[in-house]
Amino acid sequence: MSLTYEKAIEKVTEELKKEGFGVLTSIDVKETLKKKLNVEFQKYIILGACNPPFAHKALLADEQIGLLLPCNIIVYEKEGKTHVSIFDPMIMMKIVEDENIRPIAEEVKTKLERVLKAV
Repeated sequence: MSLTYEKAIEKVTEELKKEGFGVLTSIDVKETLKKKLNVEFQKYIILGACNPPFAHKALLADEQIGLLLPCNIIVYEKEGKTHVSIFDPMIMMKIVEDENIRPIAEEVKTKLERVLKAV
């Protein structure tokens, strides 16, 4: 990826908004490891993204789905290159055996794939 780490975080956040997601949590892993363990680590952030209408539908279908929410996106820098990865919501189907979740997971996956492609 040709974006800097900081620009990638901005772009991911911007593209998530276009798809109806907000970032609920932001965990700066580098900062946390430095503070808690006094160790150095690469630039690495975990963004917890949520699309409220989809989260609501999923929770109505199965209350236990909250264990898999929000959708995590990671942005990190390795060897001078920025990387972005997004959790595949279809993995939920391997954990939750509720076919009511499938169309929600498929739609969320499509939206997240558009985010990744735009970045």
